[in-house]
Amino acid sequence: MNTALKYWKEAATLILAAGHRRGADCLSSTTLVTATPGSPLDSRSHLPHNPRFDYDILMLQRSSKSGFMPNAYVFPGGVVDSSDFSSEWLDIFKQLVDPPNFGLRNVRQHLETRPPIFATDRVKLGSPIPGEVAFRICALRETFEESGVLLVVSHQEKARLSRSMKDTCASHPLLDNEVKIPSTELSKWRTLVNENPSNFIRMCKELQVLPNIWALHEWSNWLTPVGRYGMSRFDTVFFICCLKDIPHTRHDEKEIVKYQWSTPLQILQSFQAEQFWIAPPQFYELSRMCQLPFLLDLHNFSSKRATEGCEHWLPVLSKDDHNRPVSLLPGDKHYSMDTSGESRQGMSAQDCGLHRMVILGSHSLNLQVSITPKYNHLAPVTGPVGSHDPNSHL
Repeated sequence: MNTALKYWKEAATLILAAGHRRGADCLSSTTLVTATPGSPLDSRSHLPHNPRFDYDILMLQRSSKSGFMPNAYVFPGGVVDSSDFSSEWLDIFKQLVDPPNFGLRNVRQHLETRPPIFATDRVKLGSPIPGEVAFRICALRETFEESGVLLVVSHQEKARLSRSMKDTCASHPLLDNEVKIPSTELSKWRTLVNENPSNFIRMCKELQVLPNIWALHEWSNWLTPVGRYGMSRFDTVFFICCLKDIPHTRHDEKEIVKYQWSTPLQILQSFQAEQFWIAPPQFYELSRMCQLPFLLDLHNFSSKRATEGCEHWLPVLSKDDHNRPVSLLPGDKHYSMDTSGESRQGMSAQDCGLHRMVILGSHSLNLQVSITPKYNHLAPVTGPVGSHDPNSHL
């Protein structure tokens, strides 16, 4: 972990998608929104009319006592702990893989343009564990703490996983549910890990399992803008993982008071109906996933796209031509920032397109996107939730 950061705390979150139990046909790859294979979908595409999703996304409701975004529905995740960078992980992983990449797929993005959360030399900060590994461990640990979902590789699976890592051309399989561990044992370790994150290391040793860092794929990297959500600001990497079926889930009844598995469309509709609140990054990422209503498509896209890399996004809060609050994102014609996240006057525009979220109310965001996403990523859909009207926007 980087304790020298001036503005942000480093964190990781996991977008966890799981298939509905609808039989073999639920994994059809005939999507409702099409694109040329290997290329991002049209950034001006609109939400299809009532798409049939065959998967749900896990959302957790934060406690009203939380110091950061109380009552909000979020993806599981949290702040990195020093134990996530512990050298003890070397002993656990050496049975299967060796540093420096720990069997993770190589990223094509140049190191100079990699988000600092990954590009930072952790050895200089006193840890032999690279960011790509530590933040995956963090996301898996936090998911276990908050939802009870434990994604690990058992001793019996290590040989098969080792063989698949040697085949760099092999596609990642769709992940089965978590390793079968007796519920009493799981509950015991969950309590211990909640009490002290370093017990996650101890748990893996005693249960002879590995955190399944290979099932998590880079998705995005968001930074909290200045002046939002109080004094806390986070540099958060978003990973995504796809499971065949919805696993047993239970909130921790402390930091998290409720959980919900719903399709991306249902979550967006519930947000706009003011049934609950989600933050703009969640709104944006769920709108991206609406491009891929089938689990196998989402899985194949996310696992292949992750090798391209991800972009470092710091929203800049400003006003549009109608004096409405707007969150500007990289590529927007008016986007500019400095290292603190303050908008700087006189800076030239990076692009001539639009990449912004117009804030119309606490439960109303208008996405305006005309740029082509970097690193072969998806643009969010921009049609109204549940509508096919091509002339209106979220």
